[in-house]
Amino acid sequence: MKLFITIIINLLFSVTSMAQSTIVTATVSVKGNCEDCKARIENAADIKGVKNCVWDQTKQAVTVTYDSKKVTLEQIEKSIAKSGHKTANQKQDSAAYNALPECCKYESNKHTK
Repeated sequence: MKLFITIIINLLFSVTSMAQSTIVTATVSVKGNCEDCKARIENAADIKGVKNCVWDQTKQAVTVTYDSKKVTLEQIEKSIAKSGHKTANQKQDSAAYNALPECCKYESNKHTK
């Protein structure tokens, strides 16, 4: 019986060690100015497969944790760009950028809040 239990435990550990994690954390440049930008960027990145997203105003970057089987970093960046914020690899949607409050228009470097 002990041998059987040992074999089962070893089998479980070997199967677990063969499984590769698909959870990835990446940091990407994202332009913005204020707390409103932070909320908009983080909400835009809240798509299926994204586990966590935090934008840092000082670093002008977002750190995102996501499941690479469900979503790609490119899809996350595109979603953020659609909200009006330029990322490292995606140009912001012009209409969305123009609709941003004045304090959020990072291209003109105006920060009035």
